[in-house]
Amino acid sequence: MVTLSQALEEAREQDGKVNLLDFAHTDLENQDLSELEFQQVTFRCCRFQDCSFEKAAFYDCVFEDCQFTGCSMAVTFWKRSFLLRCKADGTDFRRARFKACRLSDSLLRYTNCTGSLWERTAVVGCRFTEAALASCKISGSVFQKVDFTGADFFRTSWKGTDLSSCTIDRISLSETCTELKGAKIDASQAAVVARILGIEVI
Repeated sequence: MVTLSQALEEAREQDGKVNLLDFAHTDLENQDLSELEFQQVTFRCCRFQDCSFEKAAFYDCVFEDCQFTGCSMAVTFWKRSFLLRCKADGTDFRRARFKACRLSDSLLRYTNCTGSLWERTAVVGCRFTEAALASCKISGSVFQKVDFTGADFFRTSWKGTDLSSCTIDRISLSETCTELKGAKIDASQAAVVARILGIEVI
């Protein structure tokens, strides 16, 4: 059985790719996984401490019940990959790109997702409390029962996105709230937006 550390070492020595492997109950600390390409790799119940995944790519990968602490996922590329029941509070996802992915029931509080791309991706039951989601590009993606409490939406257009099942209390918007122009929200959320604009709802 190849360990994750061995697979990473072999990838560095060869073509920079990790393919067709499953890892479970593995702990990694202060490891450099940057610029590696992972394809059809599954991680179950793994823990990553202070690891760098910067500029790594994930194709058809699964992270299930994993934990990330002090990690950087900046400028990563994700395609047809899954993040399921993971804890990644405070992780750096700046300029990450998600295409045809699914993020489900994961903790993504205080993450920095500034400048990230979300294309044909489903985000369900996740918590983005106090997360930075500024200057993002969102296209054809689904957000259901997502907690965006206190998140920064500045300069991110949610046009065409249904946010009616999400929590958007205390989100940060521009003065004109153009970020939510064309988005779908329910009546109670409209009152939240009105308060942000300084409008008193009676």
